[in-house]
Amino acid sequence: MTDTLKSINPATGELLGEVKITTSNELTTIVASARLAFKTWRQVPLNERADIIARAFSALEPKHQELASLMSQEMGKDKRRSMGEVSGVIYGAPYSVQDVAMAVKPVDVGGNTQMQYLPLGICAVISPWNYPLAMASNLIIPSLVAGNAVIFKPSEETPLVANEMVAALNEYLPPGLLQIVHGAKDLGQKLVESDVNLIAFTGSMLAGKDIMKRAASGLKRLIMELGGNDPMIVMANANINAAARFAVASSFENAGQMCISTERIYVDERIADAFEKRVTEIASQYMVGPWNDANANIGPLINVTQFNKVKSHIDDAVAKGAHVLLGGPAQQAPYITPTVIANIKPDMLLEQEETFGPVVAIARYQAIDEAISRANDSVYGLGAVVFGAQGADIVAQQLEAGMVAINQGVGGGGNTPWVGAKQSGFGYRGSVEGHRQFTQVRVLSK
Repeated sequence: MTDTLKSINPATGELLGEVKITTSNELTTIVASARLAFKTWRQVPLNERADIIARAFSALEPKHQELASLMSQEMGKDKRRSMGEVSGVIYGAPYSVQDVAMAVKPVDVGGNTQMQYLPLGICAVISPWNYPLAMASNLIIPSLVAGNAVIFKPSEETPLVANEMVAALNEYLPPGLLQIVHGAKDLGQKLVESDVNLIAFTGSMLAGKDIMKRAASGLKRLIMELGGNDPMIVMANANINAAARFAVASSFENAGQMCISTERIYVDERIADAFEKRVTEIASQYMVGPWNDANANIGPLINVTQFNKVKSHIDDAVAKGAHVLLGGPAQQAPYITPTVIANIKPDMLLEQEETFGPVVAIARYQAIDEAISRANDSVYGLGAVVFGAQGADIVAQQLEAGMVAINQGVGGGGNTPWVGAKQSGFGYRGSVEGHRQFTQVRVLSK
């Protein structure tokens, strides 16, 4: 049995590097070290904690290029997207730190009573590979600002870039406050079962359910984003060009490996021909290629398992009568070429599951109630989008998702939560309420 994780360039199969897998004994030591660091860190005044964390993330700036290049090679996304992700982490951190600090300040509520937001203890942060620094930072920052210590388990697909970020941050953070562990599913399970107080997780629904079971005996706090199968409804009065552009961009972004990718589209049959034609025209302009190909805008899928899953969804749709408008079953790993499939049905995997690949999947509807029903017929409920003019707001109100948007992507503006409904989430991050989930609420009456 190997004692290292090997990081592989998904475009070339090249070995980029290795990291040592954390043993059970090492994990026990790391948890104990985190507990000691927490006892000191929780006593540091909130404004000082915020300043230390902001400085640590600002110190990543000299490593901007290095982190972006490593991310591209390790995960597969092109350099422009990696640069954007790293920029968001570096330059967004001071604002995130300030937002969290404001949210967890004590609040006087009258009658000599105060609401306090105290640190919980140790937060286990388990993050995915598709946005390896952004997703991690979104959980690490509120954990630390709130006064917790953090044990960070990155995806086994992207250990190197996570290592580099943590090493740079730890030049400015107190010893033991932020520690990284490496391993596959079994290590993640051991971390959840260890002496931690909170698990902040982004990943699959099945993994989230497993975490919930393992955390139950200790009633550990959970903040989990568990993927999506996001629907898009295109009404008869929609701007066809705008809707088509969004459909393709949202389906293909990050090679479709994005939790809020548009996974299934329901278009009014009166405009379906024009919509499908425009989608195919736009999609045909996309090209696959490695991260350093200036002409490529769809990178490789992260590994063979993910490639096989996406291809199986395409094959299943074709076998059940879907119409291939672009791309289709003839695929060669590690890339899925731009694919547009029409006439998807409720029994197809493209409609039932999260595909997580560059596929635009389209169905036609006659009545808007049919579109709403199919959009809502899912255990997932992360995001949902409707494109249309008059009546679009009425449709949006009926969509069962934590984030809904009209004529644009989900996520909103300002300090809003990133939240899933149904089985797409348990707890949430972002916003005052989200930041406070990283704390223990205490009512102090004097």
